[in-house]
Amino acid sequence: MTEQSFINPEKDDRSNQKQLAETLLSSSILDAIPDAVAAVNRQGVIIQVNSQIEAMFGYTHDELVGQSIEMLVPERQRTSHHQHREDFHQHAKIRRMGSGLDLYARRRDGSEIPVEISLSPVATGNGSVVLSVIRDISDRKRIEQELRRANEELDRRKTRELRDSQTRMSLIVDSSQDAIIGKNLDGVITQWNKGAEHMYGYTAIEIIGRNVSVLCPPERPDEIPVILEKIRKGERVDYFESVRLTKDGRRLNVSVAVSPIYDSDGRVVGASAIGRNITAQKKIEDQLRQSQKMEAVGRLAGGVAHDFNNLLGIVTACTELLSSHVDNESLEYVDNIREAAKRGASLTRQLLAFSRRQPVQNQILDLNDRLKEVTKLLKPLMGDDVDVVLLPRSTAAVVEADPGQLDQIVMNLAVNARDAMPHGGKLIIETGVFELDAAFGREHSMTPGRYVMMAVSDNGTGMDETTRSRVFEPFFTTKESGKGSGLGLATAYGIVKQSGGHIWVYSEMGHGTTFKIYLPSAEYKLGLGPEARTEALPERRGGVTILLAEDDPIMRRLTRKMLEEHGYQVVEAIDGQSALDVIVKNSGRIDLTLTDVVMKGMNGPELVLRLMDSHPEMKVVYMSGYTGELVAHQGLQGSIRLLEKPFTRAGLLRMIDEALAAA
Repeated sequence: MTEQSFINPEKDDRSNQKQLAETLLSSSILDAIPDAVAAVNRQGVIIQVNSQIEAMFGYTHDELVGQSIEMLVPERQRTSHHQHREDFHQHAKIRRMGSGLDLYARRRDGSEIPVEISLSPVATGNGSVVLSVIRDISDRKRIEQELRRANEELDRRKTRELRDSQTRMSLIVDSSQDAIIGKNLDGVITQWNKGAEHMYGYTAIEIIGRNVSVLCPPERPDEIPVILEKIRKGERVDYFESVRLTKDGRRLNVSVAVSPIYDSDGRVVGASAIGRNITAQKKIEDQLRQSQKMEAVGRLAGGVAHDFNNLLGIVTACTELLSSHVDNESLEYVDNIREAAKRGASLTRQLLAFSRRQPVQNQILDLNDRLKEVTKLLKPLMGDDVDVVLLPRSTAAVVEADPGQLDQIVMNLAVNARDAMPHGGKLIIETGVFELDAAFGREHSMTPGRYVMMAVSDNGTGMDETTRSRVFEPFFTTKESGKGSGLGLATAYGIVKQSGGHIWVYSEMGHGTTFKIYLPSAEYKLGLGPEARTEALPERRGGVTILLAEDDPIMRRLTRKMLEEHGYQVVEAIDGQSALDVIVKNSGRIDLTLTDVVMKGMNGPELVLRLMDSHPEMKVVYMSGYTGELVAHQGLQGSIRLLEKPFTRAGLLRMIDEALAAA
């Protein structure tokens, strides 16, 4: 046999293999395979498919052939899929079904399905081709999920049967409003009545089997071990007052008694604890002490103010007499003394008002003019490292109030802001006039009408939710002992309410604080106020979808209601990340995103940056409880549309309409 005759058969064999491979890739052969099949070249281009893949994905043969295989891959996985495809070609080998990978494919309508995929490299005359066999395992996944649910239900039934035996024993004590808890000598809870569930917030299923120390605050680590040691000795622990923690982290004042439990042989096997919630009782006692303290402070303030007024009377009289006996150069100093005496008299009026010995002296005044004078006093108070900015948003802000008390409100808010900016910052005081409609009034318990708004903002440390919820409570303070009375914000709240106004606080940790005060406008008393009118709503727009991202559930519900009543379709999200998830799942068009600026996790500006990459045509409106000036210092720069909370229906719809109409 010659060398030539030995080589030619191998060439023929390779040629036959390639011809066979190309034959196998024909549509008639691929259609005989029950699974969806796609043949893909090294560049990732689909060169052949069978009819099953058309049915599975919703594309026709011509729509698939010549396109990138990544069109069948979910968007979030396309980048990594490209790299996986390159790696496979470098080390090509058969990958069979059921390889344990959690894979998904994307249909034409954007929906995703779980799949299993086998990969087989095939050599053809035009280079290597990967034959991808794709199997829809949606039914299998559903069956697996149903089996898991069945097993979980079986486990729950077993748990219920075990619990039934315990419940029969606990029925005797379940009717008690006190918390009755059984535990073993290691402190593990074995019995839990309805009174305990109501008091602490845990259900029996959640708490039985856990150690009773979960109810004890961390600053009392020795309390439970000491009690259990006494129980082991057979000793009772009579009623004593302590503190316990609820499931949601609240602290309760409780009165507790603990008794040993004996078995039939007389051995101590556990303990029974009876706890009574005395938080309300302690609060009443504290309120009584606070009331007595306030009364004492009031009497002291009244006495001091009375004596101080006498001294100021002498000072004022002396300035009047001196003014006619000094030269012009010295007259300036006399005028300074007289002005200081007037300010002192204003302070005494506040003290007398606090002690209820002086009626409030309301007068018509322009808040803008008043604040110009107050800010002069604030700048030395705040220090050189705090920039004090006054921003009147209207030419006049007329209210009827006691000027001295208004000064006190601003001073109290400024002092709190200064404490929140230990390293300096910015204090912004803004004013404006707003027409609040009936819908706004119902949602915020306010009478509709014209109001003057004063906002005092800082870019300091901010407050957490617990502090924010108690900020107006008398004697509540976060300052060190001796550095704050806890009356500043409580006094401001009382003055605002006494003046027929409303005050709200907006704050997040690390994002500063804004206090917004709404006082009834008194323009009509000067003949300056406009006639009462209803703000016109913009025309309804059909077929507009709005993505609403707001982490406050009540605010989100009310905003959605106002938008839907005006004909908008609303898709809502509880935060930035869920908004991105909604965009991925929503196959329809999103015309506008309405997002809160400060949210837990991903904030509004970060969300918008992510959305602009994939939806550059989308319009954006921000909303925030902070003022526009403060928001500008929180990462939002340039021309933005900001809707300040609280907002009216007309204000919301007008802002949305302007954004949609913009080019």
